[in-house]
Amino acid sequence: MFRVVAVDLDGTLLRSDGTVSARTRAALAQATAAGARLVIVTARPPRTAVALARLAGIGGVAVCSNGAIVHDLDTGETLITGPLPLDVAERAAATIAAALDGATFAVETGRRAVVGPGHGHHATHEDARHEVDTPAQVWAQAESCVKLLVWSPAPVTDELLTRIEAVVPEVRITYSGGSGLLEISAATVSKADTLARLCADWDISPDQVIAFGDMPNDLPVLEWAGTGVAVANAHPRVLAGVGRVTASNDEDGVALVLEEVFAGAGDVVPGR
Repeated sequence: MFRVVAVDLDGTLLRSDGTVSARTRAALAQATAAGARLVIVTARPPRTAVALARLAGIGGVAVCSNGAIVHDLDTGETLITGPLPLDVAERAAATIAAALDGATFAVETGRRAVVGPGHGHHATHEDARHEVDTPAQVWAQAESCVKLLVWSPAPVTDELLTRIEAVVPEVRITYSGGSGLLEISAATVSKADTLARLCADWDISPDQVIAFGDMPNDLPVLEWAGTGVAVANAHPRVLAGVGRVTASNDEDGVALVLEEVFAGAGDVVPGR
């Protein structure tokens, strides 16, 4: 039986209004009672993932910032496992600015978001948003970087992403929100890689992991896990890339699967 339940937040566990239903909270509690570990795998930084984990009644570990950070939800300890060097982030930003009209930038440091002029995406609408007046100040005032956020009204194409990664091979580009938002991490960082290292430390194999997601940055996790499940509202690439689809996030799709999987709770091998 499954010893790890890995779940994305936005668009997967959370409903469209940002809430977690009572049914979903009960299903998560059922999995925990059965001995399974709950692991959040999210593009969000720890400071916002923590609040949502509390809303869902989840403790344990959160893989944040697309795998660059591991945060202990019980102790509050944060470990940056995949920093993006600032000079590499700045070089990626320069390449993108030359190729994508109207591109604006923000640097996620793990503690706060240093936000350049014009960058108004909701991903940086929070108390830890530090706005600067010029693009140059983004790099001058960011003390570190775990993820570069890019927002542009211009269309983002697969060809553009391939071109950027060819010029700056030290980065990996994903997108987890709507059109126009790019998230750039170190090339060695992904949700799947970080989750795999955690599971190896726990002596848990991929076939003992069930994972849920909705966007392309979740796809490596869904492919690595023994069982990958997409919610019905998932991106077309995700729906095409997994073997199982559940109901949408607004229809408690995660809960439906967990209720089925952990119906025989006594048969689950407790996580270590």
